[in-house]
Amino acid sequence: MKQKDYLLLLAETLKQLDDALHWLDRSYRQCARIGRKANYSPEEFDRFEALTSRFARVSDILVQKVYRSIDMVEFETGGSMLDMLHRAEKRGLIDTVDEIRTIRDLRNSIAHEYIQDSLVEIFQETLRLTPTLMRLVERARRYCQKFEIPD
Repeated sequence: MKQKDYLLLLAETLKQLDDALHWLDRSYRQCARIGRKANYSPEEFDRFEALTSRFARVSDILVQKVYRSIDMVEFETGGSMLDMLHRAEKRGLIDTVDEIRTIRDLRNSIAHEYIQDSLVEIFQETLRLTPTLMRLVERARRYCQKFEIPD
């Protein structure tokens, strides 16, 4: 691939991120009004299910696609996920690797938890961490403004 191709790929992943973030923000605002509870009505439960799904999607796009695309644009490909996250930390995209690890751990819990009581905890943690994820998305957007993406 040529540099232009990497820049176009980055532009596409940023568009996917923006689209997913729109829906995450919508769900977050709905769930923030509901708040943290021990028990949710069926309608509230559905809204929190949407929030967790959208949280997982945004975190996947950010880490798996955007951060990797930035690596490709800056000729920093290769290595493990941890290597990629250390590069993101050096770029100022994240404060610490642990910050993303916490988000990724929650994402994994969202994908693999089926016990009702645990879901309530996941809902509350998702509500708590969504502003952090949104802040990291904004940092990535700002960082990518320096790239001249071709039409």
